[in-house]
Amino acid sequence: MAYGFDTLQIHAGARPDPATGARQVPIYQTTAYVFRDAEHAAALFNLQEVGYIYSRLTNPTVAALQERVATLEGGVGAVCCSSGHAAQIMALFPLMGPGLNVVVSTRLYGGSITQFSQTIKRFGWSATFVDFDDLDAVAAAIDDNTRAVFCESIANPGGYVTDLDAVAKIADAAGLPLIVDNTSATPYLCRPIEHGATLVVHSMTKYLTGNGTVTGGVVVDSGNFDWSASDKFPSLSEPEPAYHGLKFHETFGPLAFTFHSIAIGLRDLGMTLNPQAAHYTLMGIETLSLRMERHVLNAEKVAGWLESHPTIEAVTYAGLASSPYHDRVARICPKGAGGLFTIALKGGYDACTRFVDSLELFSHVANLGDTRSLVIHSASTTHRQLSPEQQTAAGAAPNVVRISIGIEDAADIIADLDQALTKAHG
Repeated sequence: MAYGFDTLQIHAGARPDPATGARQVPIYQTTAYVFRDAEHAAALFNLQEVGYIYSRLTNPTVAALQERVATLEGGVGAVCCSSGHAAQIMALFPLMGPGLNVVVSTRLYGGSITQFSQTIKRFGWSATFVDFDDLDAVAAAIDDNTRAVFCESIANPGGYVTDLDAVAKIADAAGLPLIVDNTSATPYLCRPIEHGATLVVHSMTKYLTGNGTVTGGVVVDSGNFDWSASDKFPSLSEPEPAYHGLKFHETFGPLAFTFHSIAIGLRDLGMTLNPQAAHYTLMGIETLSLRMERHVLNAEKVAGWLESHPTIEAVTYAGLASSPYHDRVARICPKGAGGLFTIALKGGYDACTRFVDSLELFSHVANLGDTRSLVIHSASTTHRQLSPEQQTAAGAAPNVVRISIGIEDAADIIADLDQALTKAHG
């Protein structure tokens, strides 16, 4: 039976515990699992049988979360890890090698820009940054050493909506996987695999958990990419020495990436999600659709009010008819443009810091996607390590404040913004 999203967000991956009948997924707080016998242990380590060995690799609570997120995204499998940043490295790990590159959007979260522009160099990888509105430039940036294309569905911080269909066509024509960070949209608003994405990553810390309690990341595998179509992805298509010459794509088919990420990625990188964090996220996802509906409803009201405020130069929310990306919302995010956007204040940097300090209902934090309304001045915090040019390209110029609209009463959110803007501008 084909269940709807609201049903799947509660039931996918969650079965009554066979030992106790517990209805909620238990927290399996254990490091290791007893093998039935020596033959069973050997089969598990040879990847001949699926099961639990050690919680760095697999854990029943985490497995339930993996199944739930994969189901909601329309993927064949998923691998959870310790954070959204860990998920991005996990997504690239089987694809990359020294001297290889990834083509990425300029409109990314500031931490992701740093990870791609600086940190991955330590692995011998590199990133080419391109404005993904310029499709010709995206295609031109791809060369013989490119192994993936990376973007966000709804970009943090500006709420920019990427034309995933167009970008997917370019990646497909080049024989490359498209990796989409779907953190800001969630699978309730956008399902990138339906638009041609090969892999979907999330910082589950944000909307999926929704309560600001734990960090977590996930990589969802579409199962649609032919890893053996070329010689570009030997980790998946060629014999793996650590498993007696096993070929992941030949052996596991559509689940090749998922199995590789567990058997190699988590085994060697160890960026494991702990079972208690998985439990919090499972509970958060149970109300995902309800929360996202309210986030969108409130964001539409608040953005509309801000757009007409005399102290505001611009509002970037794609849900506004004035947004240059408004026409993409119905196609890419049919249930709404999310709850994240930026505002540009008259008065520049100083007005922004006064505004942030004057807010009372909003929490000034380096997070988004919480039930609470959140605010941050990106240029002085999350994006301060970037150059002014990079800040502007990423939508985090000095006069810009990022707002994550919560699920409180919209009138209260507006009232708090109003008094803070008044104080910020004297």
